[in-house]
Amino acid sequence: MLIGTVIVLLLIVVLLALPVTLTFQLSWKQTLTADLKLKWAFGLVRADVSPGPGKSESEKTEAARHRRSRGEMIKFMGVIRQRKFRRRILRFLSDLWRAIHKQNVRLQVRLGLGDPADTGRLWAVLGPLSGMFARMRDIRVVFEPDFLDSTLEVDSSGTVRMIPLQITFLALALLFSPAIWQGIMSMRRSG
Repeated sequence: MLIGTVIVLLLIVVLLALPVTLTFQLSWKQTLTADLKLKWAFGLVRADVSPGPGKSESEKTEAARHRRSRGEMIKFMGVIRQRKFRRRILRFLSDLWRAIHKQNVRLQVRLGLGDPADTGRLWAVLGPLSGMFARMRDIRVVFEPDFLDSTLEVDSSGTVRMIPLQITFLALALLFSPAIWQGIMSMRRSG
């Protein structure tokens, strides 16, 4: 019985150690169109995981309005203000970014808020991010402001490769981090 359990656990670890490759092409112009292809075990297992037709903008905003109440958002913002929690989340995102191997990733975003002043303030944040991404290999990110209209258009494509076992270890390290549990407990206490 014990040997069988060990063999099953070893098999699971070996399967999780095989790389997963996701090739994607996403576009958002009023509705989401996506083409996602997944390869696992060096291409032995292939799947087309493209979602069905996207929802319109009005349906999405209505669904988003029901998902989160104002009180939950205030609690979450209180947790984000905790320095240890914020550092742990940023460390997790940094480790995750390094664990995912990116190839020919392209992201083009056209964004406008309707008011040129608001769009300019947003562009003051996104402009330097675009410059930061310009220095990275195999990644092309372009943010384009639209000062005249309220617009959100996204066009993205590329290939990412990851090892599920590595991502699992990163997620477990985040889950068992004391800083994360302190943030969760403080969010529960404030509720």
